[in-house]
Amino acid sequence: MIQQDTPPRLFDTQAVARNRARSQRMDDGHNFLKAEIADRMQERLSEVNRTFTDRVDLGGMFAPFVPEAVAKTYQIHRQNNDALDIPQQSSDLIVSNMIMHWVNDLPGLLVQIKNALRPDGLFTASMLGGQTLHELRHAFLAAESEITGGASARVIPFADVKDLGSLMQRAGFALPVTDVDTLTLTYTHPLNLMQELRGMGEANALVNRPKGFLRRKILMRACEMYQEKFGLENGRITATFEVMYLTGWHPHESQQKPLKPGSGKINLADALKAGGPPKEPPTE
Repeated sequence: MIQQDTPPRLFDTQAVARNRARSQRMDDGHNFLKAEIADRMQERLSEVNRTFTDRVDLGGMFAPFVPEAVAKTYQIHRQNNDALDIPQQSSDLIVSNMIMHWVNDLPGLLVQIKNALRPDGLFTASMLGGQTLHELRHAFLAAESEITGGASARVIPFADVKDLGSLMQRAGFALPVTDVDTLTLTYTHPLNLMQELRGMGEANALVNRPKGFLRRKILMRACEMYQEKFGLENGRITATFEVMYLTGWHPHESQQKPLKPGSGKINLADALKAGGPPKEPPTE
C-alpha cells in the first residue's frame, strides 16, 4: 500500500490569486456577503473577555469590513498558498474570513496556524461549507448531462462541518468549536449570481476545471433549469450559502480541560435508578 505524503491538489492557487485580483477591480458591492460575515465574526470577538495585542487578518478579508478603529489593530497577511510564513508563537489572535475553503491542505494549514499562536492565543475563521451553491451545481450538472451526455466540475466541493471539529482537534487546538449559518439569498437571474461570484473572487479555480469557454447552449439551459427548480413566484431565484465558523485556542495550562473517562463520582445507572426517567404530565 502506497502512502500519500501530500494531499491532493484540488485548487489552482494561481487561478485563485487571479480571481481575487480581478474581484478587487470590480464593484465593491459584490462583497456584501463577506462584509456581513466579517461583522458577525467581529460581534463574536467582542464577547471574548480578552485583550489581544498582536492580531493577524489571514487573507485580508476581515479588516476591510470592520470599523476603522478595529481594522487598524490587525496586520493583514495575504494567503495565496498552503504555506504560512507567520513566525511561530508570534500572534495572540488570528482571524480568517471566507478564504479557507480554497486551501488544498486544510489540516496542514490549521497546524501552522496553531503554531503561529502564543499559548492561550485564539484562532477564529469563517469558510463556505457543504451546501453552498447546491442549486447552481445541480443546474450545471443537469444541463451539461442533457446536452453533452457528460458533466464537468463547475462548482467547487466544500468541506462538511462534521469534519471540521476533528480537524481542529488533530491540529492540536484546545476547546475547538464549530457551528454553521445557512443563508439563502435571492437574485433576479442566475447570471446575476454568477457575476456576483466573480465579483467576490469565488469563480471556479479547480485544477481540473474545463479550460475552454462554456458553451452558450449549456449556460442558457442551466439558467432555465435553475429558474424552473429554484425559482420563486416573483421571478427571482434562490442561492444557498452555508457559512461555517471555526474557533480554537492554542493550548495553555490555565484552560478548562475535560474530565478523564471514568473519573466521574456518580454512576449513571445508579442515578437513573434513584431518580428514574422524567414523568410525563398527566393528561386531562
